[in-house]
Amino acid sequence: MRRLTPPGDDDATITPYRDGPYIVRGRFTVLDQDGNPIDTHRKTIALCRCGKSQIRPFCDGTHKLIGFRAAGRDERLPD
Repeated sequence: MRRLTPPGDDDATITPYRDGPYIVRGRFTVLDQDGNPIDTHRKTIALCRCGKSQIRPFCDGTHKLIGFRAAGRDERLPD
């Protein structure tokens, strides 16, 4: 799959890792459901994709313990 435009140095990118978290890199803000910022202190974070992390929305590695499986690519069905 080709990128339409390459990301700039400050653009946020989100990469789903196979059987793991979403890796977010670049300039981004994480907000809670009320719109309050969640301080991340980093330029790269891992967001939980399995739903079992004890530090959600961040990944703590639990996906490995529970055998979480997911592709590292776009899984949408074709239109």
